Amino acid sequence: MNYSGIIIGIFAFLITGIFHPIVIKCEYYFSEKIWPLFLIAGLACAFFSLIVEDFIISCMLGILSFVLLWCIRELKEQTKRVEKGWFPKNPKRNLIPDA
Repeated sequence: MNYSGIIIGIFAFLITGIFHPIVIKCEYYFSEKIWPLFLIAGLACAFFSLIVEDFIISCMLGILSFVLLWCIRELKEQTKRVEKGWFPKNPKRNLIPDA
């Protein structure tokens, strides 16, 4: 039996679920200005998925890469949700001047 598809599917499901609250927390504490970190991590995972020889690990890195890149869009969407009042705004973040 080949379990590769099941393993990759479970990983995709879990990593998507894990990054949902991460995006919410990142927007709360750092605002959407943290998006370059997700870009760098996503591109790094994409690069490593190309050079890793193991099929399952390569697929997992590819999935992680695109989830990280999708997080950039979700950070911007989360900012809109906060503005609408659907999620709490961090009151302490207003004390930090914008650079």
